[in-house]
Amino acid sequence: MELIHADISRHFQYVTFSHRWGEGEPSLRDIEGRTIYGMSIKGGFGKLQAFCRVALELDYLWAWSDTCCIDKHSSAEVQETIGSMFAWYRQSALTIVHLSDVPDTGSLGSSEWFRRGWTLQELLAPRSLLFYTATWSLYKNLTSSNHKTDVAVLEEIERETGIERQFLANFSPGLDDARSRLQWASLRRTTRPEDIAYSLFGIFNLHLPVMYGESAENALGRLLAEIVSQSGDILVL
Repeated sequence: MELIHADISRHFQYVTFSHRWGEGEPSLRDIEGRTIYGMSIKGGFGKLQAFCRVALELDYLWAWSDTCCIDKHSSAEVQETIGSMFAWYRQSALTIVHLSDVPDTGSLGSSEWFRRGWTLQELLAPRSLLFYTATWSLYKNLTSSNHKTDVAVLEEIERETGIERQFLANFSPGLDDARSRLQWASLRRTTRPEDIAYSLFGIFNLHLPVMYGESAENALGRLLAEIVSQSGDILVL
């Protein structure tokens, strides 16, 4: 029975995708009921195809991308997704990060990926993560199956983000050391201003209403109020 359970669990392991959104990203409605390899390679479609090929080469049968695995026309699904995204990345067998602005001879720190709001939880949540360059080559041709176990990569990320290695390798969501967690996000940017707060819900393990259209100040105010309410730590203010 244990062997059967292990085989079934292995079959349904999935890979998550982390990247910077660009022009022409495919939506759920673009790909629903279609085979992606027969579609255009323009814009985000080519990137999605490359991600799926890499996942398949690594022997995974299931892959999840935030661009097309969410029905963004459903406010209820968007709410659920924002509340669940940290857990989805945490439970994945692997997260593949595509650094579209890093050449094969480049360095991680040059990538805009490290300056975007949503990618903070996509860095912290996965237990296993691999960085790929613009040409879809493994970063520095490292043979590691998990860059979170590579000391050189962790040192490079720590220098770039200010996040200590123990948090990069083994992060627990919650309210501990809330000021540090807010500091990690302080220099990051989001396209929609209110997302700078929403992108932190999973990191703090908080479930709050998502109200697109509110100001960033209001969204951050609700987040800080909930942190103080649950932790009693007024030093975050």
